[in-house]
Amino acid sequence: MKKILTACFLVLFASFGLSAQGELNATVRIVTPRLQKYDRQLFDQLEGLLRDFLNNTKWTSDIYEQEERIKCNFIMTIMTEGDNNSFTAELAVQSTRPVFGSGYDTPLLSHLDKDIAFVYELGRPIEFQREAPDNQNLPAILAFYAYTIIGLDYDSYSLYGGDAHLSAAQQLATNMQNSNSAGSGWKPGDGGKNRNRYWIIENLLNPRVKPYRAAMYNYYRKGLDVMSGDLNTGKTNILLALEEIDKVNFAYFNSMIIQMFANAKRDEVTEMWKVGPKPQRDRVMQIMTKLDPSNSQRYKDIGY
Repeated sequence: MKKILTACFLVLFASFGLSAQGELNATVRIVTPRLQKYDRQLFDQLEGLLRDFLNNTKWTSDIYEQEERIKCNFIMTIMTEGDNNSFTAELAVQSTRPVFGSGYDTPLLSHLDKDIAFVYELGRPIEFQREAPDNQNLPAILAFYAYTIIGLDYDSYSLYGGDAHLSAAQQLATNMQNSNSAGSGWKPGDGGKNRNRYWIIENLLNPRVKPYRAAMYNYYRKGLDVMSGDLNTGKTNILLALEEIDKVNFAYFNSMIIQMFANAKRDEVTEMWKVGPKPQRDRVMQIMTKLDPSNSQRYKDIGY
């Protein structure tokens, strides 16, 4: 059965431990470039537990067929080893969705979270209760990204279709802010520069950013998904989506979600617009240079 695009409030109270086919088709890899104190076996076990947690949890009340599960990757790099099985890490999170009429998977999310701190002992199961998240920072982080990935995926198929799932991520973030043992990344000032989990979900649900989410629906559903049958219409709608994102960047300058868009889409946009009418290519180059100024040199390929 195709995903039922309903804004179901009950998703906010979904059980995290339910064993069933979930919405995600996630791969998990833990990299230990500087491992000294602890045995690699610990991380091999944790890798499998986190993969099962992501894939076997039912995050929504909707029914997914096997081929509908959302492809995503979680790569955790262990940065430091502390005492009492404590660690800090960076977590790269990526998700994609298929483009209609093609064999291409387009990126939805590409983000590096540098504020990961957790404690894990060999043999301990991964358990998480959303309403009582004390001492559960690592599964809470993965749950947050699971809801965010699902929300972005639903937004790409239906206008504001991800509302319920993004609200679930927001509620989780609020609960973690009130936890006595939450790590960094959940509060506005954590890490500085308005770049953490708090700001991801704040941006996505901020009224100033709502046109961005509408633009994402147009980019994917009215743009990429129609290109196999009508290339010009698809690219025209993608340009219109970029124009709306440019307006959001002006209304909420330096918002985190704009940089996340650029991180996920810069290669795709550059390749897509190497061919096309020069006025359109020039306009795309102007917009992407404003959205992603640190990579302005890359966008010059569009205008030539």
